[in-house]
Amino acid sequence: MRTARAVDYVVSSPARKLDIREANEARILRAAEKTFALHGFRGATTEGIASEAGLPKANVHYYFKTKANLYRQVLKGILQDWMEAAAAFEADEDPERALTMYITAKMQFSRQRPYGSRVWASEIMRGAPVMERFLGTTLKAWVNARVRTIRSWISAGKIRAVDPESLLYMIWAATQHYADFERQIAILNGGSQFDEQEYREKVEQVVRLILGSVGLDAKEGVRTRETASV
Repeated sequence: MRTARAVDYVVSSPARKLDIREANEARILRAAEKTFALHGFRGATTEGIASEAGLPKANVHYYFKTKANLYRQVLKGILQDWMEAAAAFEADEDPERALTMYITAKMQFSRQRPYGSRVWASEIMRGAPVMERFLGTTLKAWVNARVRTIRSWISAGKIRAVDPESLLYMIWAATQHYADFERQIAILNGGSQFDEQEYREKVEQVVRLILGSVGLDAKEGVRTRETASV
């Protein structure tokens, strides 16, 4: 029996350690996302990030070594999540469905992770000092692939002839506005943020407007609930 328990411990211990590491890294990344958004890179401290995460400062340095590396990982994670939101471009040949899913996913990100969007906006407005190379390689390749998909829709007569890059930029601007200008929107909404139903209605409006720009008429009552929970 002792031998069996020892084997169980040896087998399960690395898995538990991995789970703890992943959980701690995720907590630190979310805390850093918020701290960088509120204070900028220069104003943020690893001590403040640790406090926000509810972990010792030593954990931040153990997992990410430096503030600069943590900032870089936050930015890469944001961009990766945004790129993954466009999976429908590869999986669906129907532009109405693919665009609806992508726009809805982007709006969901703005609703659930507004700090992430703001960190990204701040980095770009500062001239992308950390992400410039990443933008010119990884993001450029990603955009080129989506441009080819959009052009295939145009060639097949599925959507109106538009500039593919401009369509992507419009989607980014419209969806990320709800995160980057969240406070302005709240003030214009009588001082309160949108509740779940109000936000869902905004998602549907954004979907309709963008689909309309490429000659697609969104079906009455666009079903965003099935593609994302906002």
